[in-house]
Amino acid sequence: MEGDSLSCVKYLMFIFNFFIFLCGSFLLGLGLWFFMFILVIFLAELSAAILAFLFRENLTRDFFTKDLKRHYRGNNSTDVFTTTWNSVMITFECCGVNGPEDFSGALHFKTYTMYSIPEACCGKNVLQHDGEFIGRAECMMGKEVNRQGCYSTILNSLEPYVYIAGALAIGVLAVELFAMIFAMCLFRGIQ
Repeated sequence: MEGDSLSCVKYLMFIFNFFIFLCGSFLLGLGLWFFMFILVIFLAELSAAILAFLFRENLTRDFFTKDLKRHYRGNNSTDVFTTTWNSVMITFECCGVNGPEDFSGALHFKTYTMYSIPEACCGKNVLQHDGEFIGRAECMMGKEVNRQGCYSTILNSLEPYVYIAGALAIGVLAVELFAMIFAMCLFRGIQ
């Protein structure tokens, strides 16, 4: 009986000492942990930037037009793709990728509806507070519609901010690089 309790105490002491060892090594290597964490974030951002640069040609008008024709589901759909496109078309007052003619080949408009364009393409009356559509029935048949495509509208609205976004990204990467250097200095200072 006495040997069993000593064996139990021996194993409890071993587990307790191992736990203290792990806590001590964690605290001692805190700078190294921080360095590794910042390094992983830095490498993820850098690889995302490189991939975005390499595959920038894939985000063309044709890519968006094919996706719009294949996945757009109409006015009252609740899927994410359709609601995002509706929101973009209403916000930027545009229609489709290149214009309203993009919806002539859309699967949903060929199959399920008598209208040629979605309601989100209709022009809004800016004088009214609720922003009702101008002549909704005429618009849905192709009249009183926003004629400009969303691709060129969004590119034109984002163009002034490209250099600011690039400078901001370089600034964030520089701050992360300095954080890694200081974390390594902290780690070396503790040792």
